[in-house]
Amino acid sequence: MSLNLLILSKPADLLSAQSLSEVSVISDTHNRPKQERKQMSSVLRKSTAGPLASAVAALTQQGNAPAQVAARAAVLTAATQKHRRAATTLAAGVPRAASRGPTKYGGIFSVTCVPGDGVGQELMDSVKEIFEYLNTPVEWEQFDVSGETHGSEALFKEAMDSLRRNKVGLKGILFTPIETASHNSWNVAMRQQLDIYASLVICKSLPGLPTRHKDVDFAIIRENTEGEYSGLEHQSYPGVVESLKVSTRAKAERIARFAFDFALKNGRKKVTCVHKANIMKLGDGLFLNTFRKVAEDYKSSGIESNDMIVDNTSMQLVWKPQQFDVMVMPNLYGNIVTNIGAALVGGPGMVPGCNIGREYALYEPGCRHVAKDIMGEGVANPTAMVLSASMMLRHLGLDTQANQISNAVYQVIQEGKVRSADMGGKAKTHDMTKAILDHL
Repeated sequence: MSLNLLILSKPADLLSAQSLSEVSVISDTHNRPKQERKQMSSVLRKSTAGPLASAVAALTQQGNAPAQVAARAAVLTAATQKHRRAATTLAAGVPRAASRGPTKYGGIFSVTCVPGDGVGQELMDSVKEIFEYLNTPVEWEQFDVSGETHGSEALFKEAMDSLRRNKVGLKGILFTPIETASHNSWNVAMRQQLDIYASLVICKSLPGLPTRHKDVDFAIIRENTEGEYSGLEHQSYPGVVESLKVSTRAKAERIARFAFDFALKNGRKKVTCVHKANIMKLGDGLFLNTFRKVAEDYKSSGIESNDMIVDNTSMQLVWKPQQFDVMVMPNLYGNIVTNIGAALVGGPGMVPGCNIGREYALYEPGCRHVAKDIMGEGVANPTAMVLSASMMLRHLGLDTQANQISNAVYQVIQEGKVRSADMGGKAKTHDMTKAILDHL
């Protein structure tokens, strides 16, 4: 598989996350201190051959590499897997041992597993059954963290230690209570503590699944670590609450470059910035202006850019979703828009997702629903979780198993003989799983 491709030809399976990790490193390199840029330039010279590598290395050391996106992409395309890992290590500015790839013992990958609340365990069981059938070389470190029970703090810490050790994980959605006395969201805590700053969800029409709109195919890229999700709020006076929305230029630029690099590596033509800068002129204004500045660096690559206010975006999505290609947005808007996008292509059970940073990758259903209302009934659609697991396998370099699983899922959907309730059928979770196994 070509290193400069992230989206495969088959619908919605969406990514080579190993290449996606490269995007996150490239997008973050320009923010690194001078000494780290010098380290990066040294690695580029050693890891790639020819004058192009030397030119990009020099630009990197000068801090001008962001304007040379096409050259950087060409260098990474030529790099070997070994050298890409070395470049990732030094670009991240951490010791090499701490930035190694996913943990592997005796040919078996160690993966952190957090089933989550609601139907999470039922969906994870489907993934494990499929992996076992294919003899997939994955060993699970499972942590039954729950957002509904008190006393899970120690278990959550163990899960985080496991993620830091293994570098990759698969999780369901953890419930977050609304009550003010409860803990903050552990889903958010994972993203912030691991700095997995880019959430990526592909909303794409699947053959065989009837939906209101046809030919939907767009990517939602969400900044994962700040904005309204900073969790900074207080009651300044009885009946008066102040909530802080934290926006920084560095993180806005990082996610914008991630979006453009993603578009560049996938042959996508347009990136849309979703915002509310007409009202939040400082916070969203910073995000929008930073996006526009980054867009200038990609004009020579032929990637168009535009922006749209979030409320208009919501209307346009349900009216004419085909107009969108890649969308990038702050944290809260990304949560809302992802739910709309999932509804356009069949619902939360259909959309896989991933969270990517410079060091860690965490895979989960793209539309974050706990589905407590159907917990234990055995009727949940495992598609999103299974496809998320398939994406994870690509990240681990297990493309053969990933292709087998994703192709089997697509065949089941296209045939239409076995459909879960959310797809208009009566199949149970185990029926969907068995149908996938039958196609393997």
